[in-house]
Amino acid sequence: MSFVSMPRQDLLLAIDSLAQEKQIDRDIVVASLEAAIAKIAKHKYGEEFNIVAEIDRKNGAIHVKRLFEVIESPESKGDDYDANTMLTVAQAKKYASDPKVGDFVEDQLPEPEFGRMAFQTARQIMTARVRDAEKGRQYEEFKDNIGDIVSGVVKRIEFGNVFVDINGKAEGYIKSTELIPGERLAVGDRVRALIMDVARSNTGPQIFLTRTHPMFMEKLFVQEVPEIYEGIIKIKSVARAPGSHAKIAVETQDPSIDAVGMTVGIKGTRIQPVINECHGEKIDVILYSEDPAVFIVNAMQPAKVAKIIVDEDTRSAAVVVNEDQQSLAIGRRGQNVRLASQLTGWNIDVMNETEEQERRAKEVKEKTDLFIRGLDVDEMLAHLLITEGFRTIEEIAFVDVSELESIEGFNAELAAELQDRAKKYLTKQEQDYKDEGHKLGMSDDLLNFDFIKRPVIMQLGNAGIKSLDDLADLSTDELVEILGEDTMSARLAGRVIMKARELAYGITQGDEE
Repeated sequence: MSFVSMPRQDLLLAIDSLAQEKQIDRDIVVASLEAAIAKIAKHKYGEEFNIVAEIDRKNGAIHVKRLFEVIESPESKGDDYDANTMLTVAQAKKYASDPKVGDFVEDQLPEPEFGRMAFQTARQIMTARVRDAEKGRQYEEFKDNIGDIVSGVVKRIEFGNVFVDINGKAEGYIKSTELIPGERLAVGDRVRALIMDVARSNTGPQIFLTRTHPMFMEKLFVQEVPEIYEGIIKIKSVARAPGSHAKIAVETQDPSIDAVGMTVGIKGTRIQPVINECHGEKIDVILYSEDPAVFIVNAMQPAKVAKIIVDEDTRSAAVVVNEDQQSLAIGRRGQNVRLASQLTGWNIDVMNETEEQERRAKEVKEKTDLFIRGLDVDEMLAHLLITEGFRTIEEIAFVDVSELESIEGFNAELAAELQDRAKKYLTKQEQDYKDEGHKLGMSDDLLNFDFIKRPVIMQLGNAGIKSLDDLADLSTDELVEILGEDTMSARLAGRVIMKARELAYGITQGDEE
């Protein structure tokens, strides 16, 4: 017997309205309603049957069916045979003209009546399905927006942690540590924050927000400065002490544009909204330069630098300032120089001219002692080598011998003898270094890792890091904790670990991202 459902355009209108309201796919709403109707039909006709419901997407007609699998015989299914969901070919001919084994035949059922209990059941099923779909949509939407700024209203505050209603779509969460120090938010306040991470949960997506991350400030500038938004001016790096002080480095390839002036705006009109949003944080806008020395000098603003000495091998710089500029260069509790280091990625040491002279004298003495001991020469010859610009025994060992011969008072015999002594010294140093490392149980792959200095490698060995794999498995925080912030900054530690992973596992930075 066949049952025909009447067209229901009002049902389709209700489905479209719900889909639009919840911003989910129309088919999801239809599937949810079909599942609800099938549940009601099973309650009426029997849970043991395989019953499905279908809604015609064009006219809203509802079709309820009982499905049977066509089998060869009950014996062919063995213990899996179920008379409520299976029919033999002969039995299936009641519902289809030419059934074959493996087919499914349909028994059309009358549409169940929606009584009070049935309606409640349908509503519960639909609500659950639609809510799940809405959670999934919210997760996908916000997952794709990690790193973007969102605006919302403070919904509640618990133990200093702030819960934010994001335009009625989802709830964001700002930990107390991700709030700008000193700011006080209240329920009902409108607040902007950066989406830091999104995670799934049973109650919907968990959206973790931050107002302290450097990228939050970067994105604020993108919103406030059209030239940054359009890519005419690029933000190269940002360093923050949230709520207190920040530095931002900008550059442009257009020589007619003042990148710093454009970012600040006339009388600070562009930077002021960012300062206000960051709770009065003082912001230095710095001009970026490919030349590390120039970039570091710029980053030290507002202090004026008299001289700078950079060491590219260790990415460290000695900044020399007049005595009246030293406190400004260092900043309160070292904040200015620390932010400059974070901005540039270089370890920066600030000193006045007297301290710099003392440092140079100390360096000269150390080099003199090294040359006297390592090359077995007198003090005068050691000073002569230093005056000619030689800093290490390695330079003497591997420089073109003609450069040594060109030194006044040197000849070919003396130059060759110095190089021979330098190479013998380095060979002995290498063997002593390997012997010490092997005594600590360190492998050669770590001992030969030339991305960091050997005293630092020995420090790792003493801390239980025995191989390149051990180093590659560390996090940035763990490496900084082992070596100390004075030895290695977080940024340099990250670069060291990435290099170790590249050599140990063939993982490049792009792969890891």
